[in-house]
Amino acid sequence: MKLNRTLIISVFVVASCGLAYELILAALASYLLGDSILQFSSIIGLYLFSMGIGAHLSKYVKDEDTLARFIEIELLVGIIGGVSALALFVAFGFSAAPFRTLLYALVLIVGTIVGMEIPLVMRVLNQQKADFKELVAKVLTFDYLGALAVSLLFPLILAPKLGMARSALLFGLLNAAVAALTAHVFKAELKNYKSLQIRATAVLLILAAAFLYADRITFQAEQRYFGDPIVYESHSPYQRLVVTRWKDDTRLYINGNLQFSSRDEVRYHEALALPAMQMSAQRENILILGGGDGLAAREVLKYPEVKKVTLVDLDPDMTATFQTSATLSALNQNALSHPKMNVVNDDAAKWLETNQDKFDVVIIDLPDPSNFSLGKLYSVPMYRLVARHLKPQGRIVVQSTSPYFAPNAYWSVVATLEAAGLYTAPYHVYVPSFGEWGFVLAAADNDFPIPQRYDVPTRFLNAETTAAMFHFPPDMARRDVQPNYLNNQILVSYFEQDWNSVIR
Repeated sequence: MKLNRTLIISVFVVASCGLAYELILAALASYLLGDSILQFSSIIGLYLFSMGIGAHLSKYVKDEDTLARFIEIELLVGIIGGVSALALFVAFGFSAAPFRTLLYALVLIVGTIVGMEIPLVMRVLNQQKADFKELVAKVLTFDYLGALAVSLLFPLILAPKLGMARSALLFGLLNAAVAALTAHVFKAELKNYKSLQIRATAVLLILAAAFLYADRITFQAEQRYFGDPIVYESHSPYQRLVVTRWKDDTRLYINGNLQFSSRDEVRYHEALALPAMQMSAQRENILILGGGDGLAAREVLKYPEVKKVTLVDLDPDMTATFQTSATLSALNQNALSHPKMNVVNDDAAKWLETNQDKFDVVIIDLPDPSNFSLGKLYSVPMYRLVARHLKPQGRIVVQSTSPYFAPNAYWSVVATLEAAGLYTAPYHVYVPSFGEWGFVLAAADNDFPIPQRYDVPTRFLNAETTAAMFHFPPDMARRDVQPNYLNNQILVSYFEQDWNSVIR
C-alpha cells in the first residue's frame, strides 16, 4: 500500500508539472509573439498531439524496465521542461526566428515525454497487483486534481510572483524530486539504483542553480533584445512590462512592443488628448480607458476646469509602477496621484457595463488590436457602450494604430465608430519612435472645429501642426474596409495582415 501511495502522489505531481509546461510555453509565445488566441491554440494543440505520440511510444518500453524508465523520464522532462522558458528567453534575445524554432521543438519534445508518464506509472502500479478499476480511478482522479491545482496556481501566484522562467524551473525541480523519491522507495527493485540517484542529484543541483540565477539570465537576455539598459521589469497576470533608460530616453515595452519613448511621447499624448479636450463644450468629467502610464492624464489635468478624471486600466501593476516609480511618475508629472484622479483597475468593457456616469470627454488609449481579447475593445458594441456614457456635445478619441503601416486596420476603426452611430474626424501625427500614428475623434454630432489655439501650454501642438494632422495624403487615404463586429473580429485580421506585410 505504501508503494502504491507513493506512485499515486507522483501522479498528482507529474500531472501538475505537465500542464504547467504547457501553460508556460503558451503564455511565453503569446507574450513574445502576440496573438494570444492563436499562440495558445497552436501550442496546446501541438502539445496534446505530442502527448499522444508519447503515449504510443510508451508501449515499446519492456515490462522489466518500466520502473527505471519512468524515473528516467521524470529526470528528462524535469531538465528539459525546467530550462525551457529560460532557453526561450535567451533565444528571443537573439532573434524571433530561432525563438520560434526552439519553441515548437520544445513543445514537441516536452509533450512527447510528458505523454509517456501516465502510461508508465499505470504499468508500474499494475505490476504491484493493484485492482485495475481502483488503479484507473485513482490515477485519473489525481491526474485531474493535479491539472486543476496548477491551472489555478499558475495565473494567480506563480506567473506574477516567480515569472515564467523560475516557474518552469520550479516544476522541473518537482519532476526531479519525484524521480529521486521513486528511486529511493523502490531501490530494492532497481538494478541501477545508484546510477539513477546520481543522475537525480545532478539534475536537482543543475535546476536549483538555474533557479537561483534565472532572473539574472533573463535580465541579460532581455538586455540584449531591448538594447538600452533595463531599469524595471515585471510579470503581471496580463502582460510583461519592461522599462529601459539610456541617457534622457526612457522607454516602456509591453510584451516586447514599444509603447512610448520619453523623447517624443509628448507628440503622441498631446495629439491624443488635447484636440478632444479643446473641442468639447465642457471639460469637467473625463474618462480615460487604458493609459495606465498616466501620460494622457497629464495632458488632461492641464485644464483647470477639470473636476474629475477616471482612469480605467486592467493591470494594477502598470498603474502602481507609474504611480510609485520616481523616474516614471516624473514623466506623467505625478498625474496618477493627483487629487482629481480616480484610478480603477478593471476591464474597460465590464466597467462601462456597470457604471452609470456620463463624461464630457472619453479618451481611449488601449493597446493595438493585435488579438481577439483586445479586438473586442475596438468593436461596434464597445463603441455603442462608450457612446451611452457621453454627455451631449461630448467627444470621444481613440488611438487607432498607424494609417500608414496598417491602413486597413486604421480605417476599419473609423468604419466601426461610424457603424456604432457616431460621426468621426480621423487624424494622424508623426511620432519618430513609431512613424505616422493615427487617432479618430468621434461624437454624436458632426461638429469638429479644428482648434486654432489651445487653452493650456503645449510643446508640440499649435494651429499649424493641428491643421496638418487632419490632412491625409494619397498614400494614407481612406480605404473601403469593414467595421469590426464581435462575431467576425475583422479588425484583428486587418491588423495582422497590415503589419505582416510591413515586416516582410
